Amino acid sequence: MSEDEISWMSTGEAAKRLGVTVRTLYRLIDESQLPAYKFGRVIRLQESQVEAFIESSRIQPGSLEHLYPESRKEIS
Repeated sequence: MSEDEISWMSTGEAAKRLGVTVRTLYRLIDESQLPAYKFGRVIRLQESQVEAFIESSRIQPGSLEHLYPESRKEIS
């Protein structure tokens, strides 16, 4: 595949790659979190944009402390 060629994914493929349901994928698309394209009656996503979304969703270390505040107090 050349550098200019776009690799397209179906909604089912993209949902599977993300580990979410197709319904959740549609919500991500509708909320402008993930770009998608409609060709006639078919919705497609660019593989590179799905991969970029995955990378941008990475959790930064130390950003989840609010989810377990009691545990941090016990350690101190």
